[in-house]
Amino acid sequence: MNSVHSPVLVVGAGPVGLVAALTLLQNGIPVRIIDKDHHPRMGQRGAGIWSRSLEVYNFLDVSEVNSLGKSALPGRSYKPGMLEPLKDSSMFPHLEPSSAIPFHAPKLMGQQLLDVILRRHLEKFSCSVEMGTELRSFEQCDEGVTATLVKNGISETFDTKWIIGADGAKSIVRKQLGLTFLGESRDDTRLVTGDIRLMGVGLDRMHWHLFGNFNERGLSLRATDEIAEDGWQFYLYGRELDPTKIAESEELVFETIASLIPTKITFNKVVWMSDFRANIRMVNKFSEGRVFVAGGMIDLIVADTRSFVYGQGLNSGVQDAFNLGWKLALVQKGLADKSLLETYSAERLPVISEMLKMTTSILDKATASGDLSAGRNPILYMLGINCRFSTIVLDEFVSSVERKPINAYGVLDEGRLEAGDRAPDAPNMLQVGGAEFNTTTLFGLYRPWYHTMLVFAPSLADATPILAALEAYDKSVVRSAAVLPSSASVTPVASPDLVLVDREGYAYSAYLVEASQTKVFVIRPDGVIGAIVHGTEGVKEYFSKIFLAA
Repeated sequence: MNSVHSPVLVVGAGPVGLVAALTLLQNGIPVRIIDKDHHPRMGQRGAGIWSRSLEVYNFLDVSEVNSLGKSALPGRSYKPGMLEPLKDSSMFPHLEPSSAIPFHAPKLMGQQLLDVILRRHLEKFSCSVEMGTELRSFEQCDEGVTATLVKNGISETFDTKWIIGADGAKSIVRKQLGLTFLGESRDDTRLVTGDIRLMGVGLDRMHWHLFGNFNERGLSLRATDEIAEDGWQFYLYGRELDPTKIAESEELVFETIASLIPTKITFNKVVWMSDFRANIRMVNKFSEGRVFVAGGMIDLIVADTRSFVYGQGLNSGVQDAFNLGWKLALVQKGLADKSLLETYSAERLPVISEMLKMTTSILDKATASGDLSAGRNPILYMLGINCRFSTIVLDEFVSSVERKPINAYGVLDEGRLEAGDRAPDAPNMLQVGGAEFNTTTLFGLYRPWYHTMLVFAPSLADATPILAALEAYDKSVVRSAAVLPSSASVTPVASPDLVLVDREGYAYSAYLVEASQTKVFVIRPDGVIGAIVHGTEGVKEYFSKIFLAA
């Protein structure tokens, strides 16, 4: 069988592949997405969704992730051999609330539910995952890629323009490209994780229960109704346990849990389980020709009572896919040169490299001290991730002398904002011009299929010449808005562009703009600040790095 259909083939239908597909579909690019498994994966798996990933889902208009995701329950540890609480503690590092960060608290959502939600959004574009379809090999040339697929024993030759491999640690895409996985696997740090149904006398569902200890044997139980009314996500860990052996037997799981909880337990069943070890690895590059990988870091799994709470791998993979999606869409549409795709690896590799060092440090502290809260750090919220070093960002307000060494996986500093940083939000905006939008937040403007130009100016008269000069850009991929200070008139105006008044000063504060200044921010489709410039010429210079004819 030979067929020519979608210009992009996505291999792997976990959250990373689904986000890649959805980003492209929202950009108007048809996608074919396949997965070699015959049925969707079961289990909570990596349930922690950090703030930056919640912002990505917001830009994709997948609001269910935030609304249905659960806040982390307080952790409760117990005295040895007793059901008497020892202490309660927060499971997440503290982050001060801010109007610029709408998704302040990380959420917990099992991968099984997350996949269902994302698949429903794909279906809005008449796109569904082809299960039981395996990529066996591919060959590429300057014009495209020819993939060999197998389903139900039947081979198919599929011609496409691009392939995105989001097929995990055993990726056939990665292997055939010859990409290496840099890093190590740690046999000294292993665990069994899964979903289980049980009831325990005195075991409430209002806490994240922590029994035992890291150095010998321990248990983490997190209640989740996603499994059932008596459902829990569990982790068994400790040097005295044999995770591989335990994971082979439901009875051994029951016995081990019963030995760690000093109360009567009624077991129903193990829904899903697997043993894991700490993998600290990343790919050496993210692409070769017309083929890409997303999810370039295997998650660091800390055998921990906090388990995947520190996990950054799935979150970083989703952000990989979001970075790639808008760039690939512009190239496929013929609006950008293929060289734009080189910035995908260039921007993401430093992030993953620094993330790897940080997560390795967490693991080392945990294994050395047994204090698993030692690694908690607001950096895990992923809000300080940046690409200030990228060749396609432009900042006319920062000189080369002022630029610091690359710190791609940084801590958020709300007192400093440069091109390449995450764009902040701002609430309570008043719309006084432009009928196309109906939003009261800046995040309500940002979407993955267009750039957004924010022209901060003392008055609409000051902003108008800049807005008028930028009318030449295609409205389907570039949109603009004037952002005026609270002192500006709130009288409705007739304007082809969106006009917002920052009534309470949140935008001017978050973007570090004085009310008397004129300053232009270009927000990329992935919610990153592409440019901070004085006016029209700076905007044109930025877009000359993006579009073929700017």
